[in-house]
Amino acid sequence: MTTRPTSVAEDSRLIGRALAELRDATGLGLAFGGVVTAEGQVRLDEFAGVTKGALRGVGLAFGQGLGGKVVALRRPMAVNDYVASERISHHYDRVITAEGLRAMVAVPVVVCRTVRGVLYGAVRQVVPLGDRAVQAVADAARDLEQELAVRDEVARRLAWLSERAAAAEPAPGPMTPQWELVREAYADLRSLAGQLTDSEARQQFDVACEKLAAAGHSAPGDSRAPMLSPRELDVLACVAVGRSNADAAIELGIGVETVKSYLRSATRKLGSRSRLEAVVAARRLGLLP
Repeated sequence: MTTRPTSVAEDSRLIGRALAELRDATGLGLAFGGVVTAEGQVRLDEFAGVTKGALRGVGLAFGQGLGGKVVALRRPMAVNDYVASERISHHYDRVITAEGLRAMVAVPVVVCRTVRGVLYGAVRQVVPLGDRAVQAVADAARDLEQELAVRDEVARRLAWLSERAAAAEPAPGPMTPQWELVREAYADLRSLAGQLTDSEARQQFDVACEKLAAAGHSAPGDSRAPMLSPRELDVLACVAVGRSNADAAIELGIGVETVKSYLRSATRKLGSRSRLEAVVAARRLGLLP
């Protein structure tokens, strides 16, 4: 197992969100799951649906039970009757029986070849789970993998960029090669962060970017600076490193007209007459590095 780029608590929170969305979409009796520890143990901490509490906090060993087996195999598995299945070990029959679960599917969440979590969908009847239910759990896991991968890369780049910004000499409007590298990487980072679907993660990123942008200034940012939206800053960061409207649209995954709209709005808020003036003003106010 490799070290997580971001915290276990954040992984657990995103798993909980995915499970809530999964149950709302499918009506499964119970959607549950949790993170996989560095030792390969599945920790069942997240639940969506009616639960008796028998599974909460249970740790599943690598290779054991349904969850432990999908971690070992790195692929989904489904059973029509958990306690009668011959395909899994039965170390956890007691808690499964106490919870009243019978048919279930488990899907591993794999990011960069590391199993980060497991999602389950379960019902309290002995029935074959339909293809739609199984696919819904698999789709939820794939969506979560994408979210975690983007978040990890954002965290990695942000850490790298913060180190470079700290090493560069702060000055009003720095034009050194080091700062040009920081600005280019900053624009790329904001483009990537636009793929984050979790609002809390995006808010945390925006706060970090505010600190990073201020790092290029020997004086604190102007408290009278206008409030630009995250998307306006995304567009302005692209423009600041010479991206055309079309290039910015591709990087941010939005339309060219939408880019123009954000740019007009940012330019107006900054009291500028052109995109270049807007960039200069944003840097002067500590909104961009």
